[in-house]
Amino acid sequence: MPNRPPPPSVALLVVDDEEPIRNALKRFLEGEQFAVHTAASGQEALTALQQHDIALMLADIRMPGMSGIDLVPQALEVAPDLAVVMLSAVNDATTAALCMQRGAMDYLTKPIELDDLARAVQRALRRRAGLVESRHLEVQLKEEWARERAEAHRVTSATLEAMVNAMEARDPYLRGHSARVADLAATVAAHLRLSDDEVEQIRLAGRLHDIGKIGTRESVMNKQGPLTPEEYEHVKQHVIIGSQILSPLVHLGPVLGSVRSHHERWDGTGYPDGLRGEEIPIGARIIGAAEIYDALCTSRPYQEKLPSPQAIRRMGDLAGTVLDPKVFAALAEVVTRRRSLVFLEGADGA
Repeated sequence: MPNRPPPPSVALLVVDDEEPIRNALKRFLEGEQFAVHTAASGQEALTALQQHDIALMLADIRMPGMSGIDLVPQALEVAPDLAVVMLSAVNDATTAALCMQRGAMDYLTKPIELDDLARAVQRALRRRAGLVESRHLEVQLKEEWARERAEAHRVTSATLEAMVNAMEARDPYLRGHSARVADLAATVAAHLRLSDDEVEQIRLAGRLHDIGKIGTRESVMNKQGPLTPEEYEHVKQHVIIGSQILSPLVHLGPVLGSVRSHHERWDGTGYPDGLRGEEIPIGARIIGAAEIYDALCTSRPYQEKLPSPQAIRRMGDLAGTVLDPKVFAALAEVVTRRRSLVFLEGADGA
């Protein structure tokens, strides 16, 4: 059989300010097949922990400068997986217990029986191995949970996207409406300097804001003339139906409020809850404004589409009653800037 190299030695660190004790412990532990480093002070110990992969530290409690009590938490900060065994005099037992509260695994009382030392070291190393394995398992479980959650979110998003597309396919005038509202709402949110997370939540809420119309009767969805009061009440239910569809998806968070409240009005005359002013979630206020703009700029059975400047002027009459004035101002600026960019691009291509 070919000769196999011996397994790598487990590295230990002996910390004691008395050189004869350090050397005696080093000789004994090397005889037990450990690789042994030594340090004469707490500061030397921290330096050794930074420079070497140490599995276990055997440290005296009473040392000049940094005591064992202070060394333990600092050592564990440098090497979180470190096993620590303290050496104490008989009258240091209470102090040794304090070290264990700070993270040490065991303590031995001087004078030390070498057999007790060997058993204590092996005990601490076994416990360390168990803790390291548990920590690795915990990390693996968290990573697996994160992968499963991401996959569930992906499937959920695809399902919701399919529902929105199915709903819009029932009404040719709605086709692309949710995507346009989502894009404009996200741009307005960014213009208002909302956080990146808020912008993306508002974009998603814009995509899903009309998902409740999946429960609206087709005869009402496709009606060419004005709605009766009963039909209007039926249409108003889409915000509640939408929030009910999405409510089991707790990871959506603020998206639910934006979907439910995007027909609330600044003066409190909206639905379904009669919220007013800043009681209305900012995402709902932005989506509500984006939806009105898109409706004015899209051909409908009951109206011709308006040019963008005329739509903005019409919306200006709603600022302070239907619309949050701050949101309207941001939307008007965003739309004007877009028109300028389109004009410049056309000029460049001419």
